[in-house]
Amino acid sequence: MYSKQESAQLKQQFWTAFGQYMQPVLSAEGERINWINYKTGEKDIYFRMQADNKKAYIAIELTHKDAGLQALYYEQFEQMHALLSNALNEEWTWQLHTNDEQGKCISRIYTELYKVSIFKREDWPLLISFFKPRITALDEFWSTAKHVFETLR
Repeated sequence: MYSKQESAQLKQQFWTAFGQYMQPVLSAEGERINWINYKTGEKDIYFRMQADNKKAYIAIELTHKDAGLQALYYEQFEQMHALLSNALNEEWTWQLHTNDEQGKCISRIYTELYKVSIFKREDWPLLISFFKPRITALDEFWSTAKHVFETLR
């Protein structure tokens, strides 16, 4: 078991290593990008990557405070389901109006990897192999899809 400080330090070391690994990878539009803190350019639409001592996940999270607006954005993603699935080359789990870890109502499109731990350095290659193709596929999808969401602003 790790102390809170040791846990935070290991997480920071992993994300720093992942960021360094991803640094030479350009976005779908050929630009340098901060893959760890991916900016969609749309308020309340996030691409999140998380890992803990049991699993990892990557997600599109819709965090609009207005449930109706959140549902509208979710529906827009549903209309682009085929485009997203083709970019990802896999199916993800879709959840409209669920709660995040803090109890906040969000909608989420995600996939998970089980039986990995960010606290085990030997799992880091698995985590990197899980995150890299998915975050770059999300970027590829977003380079095409983001224009649709601009009209919803």
